[in-house]
Amino acid sequence: MSNYIEYNDSIAFHPGYYIKEIVDESGLTQADFAKRLGTTPKNLSLLIRGEQSLSIDIAMKLSRMIGTSVSYWLNLQNRYDTLVAEFKSEEELAEEREVFAYLDYKYFRDNFGLPDLPRKIDEQIKHVREFLNVATLSVFKNRDMAVSFKSASDKIKESNTIKANMMVQIAINKALTIDAPKYNKSKFEKAIIYALSLTKNHKDFYPLIRKAFLDAGVIFVILPNLSGSKINGATKKLGDNVMLMVNDRRLYSDTFWFTLFHEIGHIINGDYGISFEKETGEREDAADKYAEDALIAPDKYEEFIRRNEFSIVSIKRFAESINRDPGIVLGRLQNDGLVDYNDWRLQALKHQYKVIATS
Repeated sequence: MSNYIEYNDSIAFHPGYYIKEIVDESGLTQADFAKRLGTTPKNLSLLIRGEQSLSIDIAMKLSRMIGTSVSYWLNLQNRYDTLVAEFKSEEELAEEREVFAYLDYKYFRDNFGLPDLPRKIDEQIKHVREFLNVATLSVFKNRDMAVSFKSASDKIKESNTIKANMMVQIAINKALTIDAPKYNKSKFEKAIIYALSLTKNHKDFYPLIRKAFLDAGVIFVILPNLSGSKINGATKKLGDNVMLMVNDRRLYSDTFWFTLFHEIGHIINGDYGISFEKETGEREDAADKYAEDALIAPDKYEEFIRRNEFSIVSIKRFAESINRDPGIVLGRLQNDGLVDYNDWRLQALKHQYKVIATS
């Protein structure tokens, strides 16, 4: 490190720069000067090279030795530190611009009320940084920043990591503003049963489920998808509570409810983290199995597919018999290869959701 810094037409000298001048003018060696100052030659050498900050103790000793004030030396250190901080801030902003290049500011503006700032990239960065409550957007490049990445962590790109971390950060920030009782697994299991009774209630299911989960200590957050995050949902322990987040990337009722119960499965299994699309592994298989069995009881599903009748009427009839949205049944049949995804005659069974978030 140099004992001076030049930045933005300004220059600041480390106190060591001036100490070296004093040592040179004294005619003493650094070792002898250090002895008179009451410090070690090594400490003095580090100080002169600008590799060590000036302490109050050394400032006091210098003031006594050569008749200057303590504040004189501390002000020199402060001016140097301030210019170094400004330089590092500019470097950090340059790195933030690289992170921000992956994003679409409209996501934050349209969904969370950030101001419209066309072409003012640095101002946009500032507002997103403050909204996400971080010192720098660069932190979102770190895998496992807030929650663990599961088995897909070796397959996703840096842009996916950044966007996934940001979505989780938004969910955590929202969850931290909500008061909830301590997580109670028994109450949560009852709330899950209640949630299953609401799959046909497309209009009001979210506030009803959110309240039921909240009473059990689980804070449920639905977010608009940040395009390119490749995230389905996330779970995290927050003190005595659990945060459960899903997004509207999967807009239809079948995929939404499966995603929700996949994340519920992770909570029940005590397995927290981010769920990405196309994940594999034992924990993901267990969460998938939990979701399948919770949404459609295995014995009833087996009985239904044995009949091999998958018309709109039969799907609706079966869905009604198990009190589920018909789109959930259709989605399961499509996933299992029993019904073609492109069968337009069945599309009427799918219900599409739209999430509107508030900051």
